[in-house]
Amino acid sequence: MATYIVLSSFTDQGIRSVKDTTKRAEAVKAAAKRMGATMTGIHWTLGHYDLVVTFEAPDDATMTAVCLAIGAQGNVRSETLRAFSSSEMGAILAKLN
Repeated sequence: MATYIVLSSFTDQGIRSVKDTTKRAEAVKAAAKRMGATMTGIHWTLGHYDLVVTFEAPDDATMTAVCLAIGAQGNVRSETLRAFSSSEMGAILAKLN
């Protein structure tokens, strides 16, 4: 499974209903699971982003579907990063030789 880090900021709609943010997070977790991905962590943060969420998904297409479903709700705008473990990075670096 690939790891993804999603950096999210509340939209105007999302901040107006911020009291529901933990309930929305549980709904995202369930939706991701139905799509074949797993939410492995979520943190509400201070600074440029309001949330940092980590997922595992079998491929980019699955993670894209998860992100589109989240975005369609209108509560956050996000940026998704593909993350690599140390062993994955080692395999990538081995291809340089």
